[in-house]
Amino acid sequence: MLSGLVIVLLPLLLGYLVPVRQPSWQAVINHAVNGSVYVILLLMGISLAGLENLASQLSALGSKALLLFTLTTLFNLVALWWLSRHLKLKAGTSPVINDAPTSKLAAMQGSLLLVAVVAAGVIIGLLLGPTVGDILFDTADRLAEWVLYALLALIGCQLRNSGMPLRQILLNRMGLGIAVTLGASSLLAGLAAAPLLSLPWNEGLAMAAGFGWYSLSAILIGDQLGPLMGGVAFFNDLTRELLAFILIPLVIHRYTAMAIGYGGATSMDFTLPVIQQHGGVACVPVAVVSGFILSLLSPPLILFFLSLSG
Repeated sequence: MLSGLVIVLLPLLLGYLVPVRQPSWQAVINHAVNGSVYVILLLMGISLAGLENLASQLSALGSKALLLFTLTTLFNLVALWWLSRHLKLKAGTSPVINDAPTSKLAAMQGSLLLVAVVAAGVIIGLLLGPTVGDILFDTADRLAEWVLYALLALIGCQLRNSGMPLRQILLNRMGLGIAVTLGASSLLAGLAAAPLLSLPWNEGLAMAAGFGWYSLSAILIGDQLGPLMGGVAFFNDLTRELLAFILIPLVIHRYTAMAIGYGGATSMDFTLPVIQQHGGVACVPVAVVSGFILSLLSPPLILFFLSLSG
């Protein structure tokens, strides 16, 4: 149980111990993280193609992901709405940001590309599976595990060199409050969803602990619970990001904490330009701190909950 947790957490901790000062090396690490995510999601798609009765399995994947997403969104929005009523944080105005997406479709392009990568993996698996056989799927699983270890080390290095001092995180009470509210409400949703998904309580918590970090949650869940549940985690967290792109402009001026918090871990990167564009520069540090805390908590929480399986 806990030995598996240590084995997977070790690369994350080792990566966190590596200081990287030069911007050029930081850029290399960022590109390596992105590349690793694409590779693992492609391999996850190949593994999905190896499932028996693929059509019915994909139908089950969609229904489970929709159920988990619906419950998580309901719990999140209620909790963040309550926080917005009590937190004195108001969005302002901001000039046009050069790097901000010009439309919702432009904002979603990165997310949709990841879906295309998974679909490409499924197609490759279906085309090569009949000729290569189980060797293809076994190799994909084994390779995905090793790339996962490398990815965790790179992510640890990213977090260490993100320029976010611990003191700055703890002093930003608004960002901390949003992160705690989003995290707690997501875990409650996972507990509520577990019996409906025919999962043990700890696996329900693990499924909900991605906090929007769809690439990592899919990889960690898939490694422990198989490609089907990895796909459920992926689409649950990915759909959160897609809805966040639509929700942020609509509610950020009235319910600022809700708009910042719903994106979860992505509020420090993918949804940050949209938050800044519509909420103003005052929302940026709150969003970054909230997203950073959730990104820091997500991997160890997922692994810890999965380690509780008998």
